[in-house]
Amino acid sequence: MITGPLLTGGGVGFSIAAPVGPIGALTIRRTLAQGRLVGFLTGLGAATADALYGAVAAYGLTFVTDALLAQELWLRLGGGLFLLYLGIQTFRARPAPLEQTTPASGLVAAYASTFVLTLANPTTILSFVAIFAGLRPLGADGDYLAASLFVLGVFLGSALWWLLLSTGVGLLRHRLDQAGLRWVNRLSGIVIAAFGMYALSGLVGQ
Repeated sequence: MITGPLLTGGGVGFSIAAPVGPIGALTIRRTLAQGRLVGFLTGLGAATADALYGAVAAYGLTFVTDALLAQELWLRLGGGLFLLYLGIQTFRARPAPLEQTTPASGLVAAYASTFVLTLANPTTILSFVAIFAGLRPLGADGDYLAASLFVLGVFLGSALWWLLLSTGVGLLRHRLDQAGLRWVNRLSGIVIAAFGMYALSGLVGQ
């Protein structure tokens, strides 16, 4: 049945995206500071990375998973440092006027930053490994249509969460003044940097 893999992938994508983490904090902050479109594109970068990992799982590309997990230390180091950088930049950022339009380069940067960050997050890899630990890869018997529908579902499910989040948070945007936005930047910066420090703390003893 065509809808089965699509709905399954959608549920997986939504459930992996929904827990609040550094991407969620970054999406909330960017939505409040720069608008719903920037916030949604921030989440969409993560959704694209989720779909790539979903493809690895659906097509049974275990050699890709093994290679990524073998580089977990470096991925955690890079991801942790990137989060620290984003946290500091966010904390220091001055609120932009609400009527200011974000240039195209800023939209691309919003998407690309979370795409790279999600790819470098070992937790995302392990989440898909855990979900598929007891499942047979959909493409194992050559059913590439089912595998492709699953990957599409992962993307759409994750994208749906980021659309709901950015839309909901966007409703509050015009209720905040510059002082409120400044505090949002500071709190978001602290949260994002804390996730970075947590990632780096896992390197101790390795």
